[in-house]
Amino acid sequence: MRLPGDDGRSGSGRSTIYMMIGVSAFILILLLAVTRNNSDKKEKNSDYVKEAMQQQQEEDAVEPEAEPEQKLRAEDLSFWDMYPAESPEDVSESRLEGGQEEENYPEPEDEEKQSKDTSNKQEVVQEDPSLDGKHTLVKSSDGTEEWVLISPYLDKNTYDFSNLSESANLRKYTENGKKISRIGVDISKHNGSVNFRSIKAAGVDYVMLRLGARGYSTAQITLDDNFVENMEAAIEAELDIGVYFYSQAVTQDEVIQELAFVLQNLEPYRAHITYPVAFDMENVANDKARIDGLSRDDKTALAVSFLSGVESAGYIPMVYGNKEWLIKNVDLARLQDFDVWLSQEQDVPDFPYQFAMWQYTTTGVLNGVTGDASLNLCFVSYSDR
Repeated sequence: MRLPGDDGRSGSGRSTIYMMIGVSAFILILLLAVTRNNSDKKEKNSDYVKEAMQQQQEEDAVEPEAEPEQKLRAEDLSFWDMYPAESPEDVSESRLEGGQEEENYPEPEDEEKQSKDTSNKQEVVQEDPSLDGKHTLVKSSDGTEEWVLISPYLDKNTYDFSNLSESANLRKYTENGKKISRIGVDISKHNGSVNFRSIKAAGVDYVMLRLGARGYSTAQITLDDNFVENMEAAIEAELDIGVYFYSQAVTQDEVIQELAFVLQNLEPYRAHITYPVAFDMENVANDKARIDGLSRDDKTALAVSFLSGVESAGYIPMVYGNKEWLIKNVDLARLQDFDVWLSQEQDVPDFPYQFAMWQYTTTGVLNGVTGDASLNLCFVSYSDR
């Protein structure tokens, strides 16, 4: 029961005190919990740090000792040996400016120009036709010279002229120590009277007799003045015999006319003709000739007609010419079916293609021939065919 004047303040004060005590106790408990948690973390962190330090000490224990630090020496500062020494020619004249010597280095464009010049010189050397083995030098009758490309489609001669020897102005060619060549001489009226027995005794195996010719200005066909006499004397001396005809035909009709003339005059001696019947068309020295206006194709076509007719008649056809004629005046690709008689007066011929007979001099000395003798070397034994 409440007494009069009691307004309830006393009970309210006690409640407040109790509440404050409760709040303080809760705060205290909370602080204790936080402090304990921090202490646990510190202990864990301390353990982690200790473990990491221990692992680092173990790794340091197994690592090799560091190399002693090298001290920088005075000679290490001398780096000029890295640059090549320059010759006096490479360094232009220096000029002094403010007491300093100014270095003159080549401009980049100069280096590029020098590089191009060197490259061009190398190309010139590589393209030199005298060194590439793909060209042959042709000397013309007018004195000019020209390097001509060697055709890869024509048969090349395979002669080894280190096997060539000469005795008493007569040459011979051997292979494996065996003589395979035969000595010949070509003869016309210009040789006058020839002693065929004497030339045989001198070592001659065969003769090439001029049968006749067409005039290079008159166009007249004539028999060589000494043909019959020379033919009969060669037969009597038991020499192998071939003939040649000097052509100046400018049309197909004319070359067929020449062929008929040759075959007609050979017929009485057919059994004695064991060496080739040659077609000789060439320029005339120091004069104009009928064939001067012919093209290379024209000359080739005329030669083919004559040689084909000789072959059809049962004789061995052959084309005669010097290096210039055979390379520049006719097309050898169209004459591959016929043997070549090369005229080249020098110690060793440089004609690149295959040839069967070689006239190596027109000024030879031969017993039985008065004056100059035109001597030949044949690499084919026609009489054994």
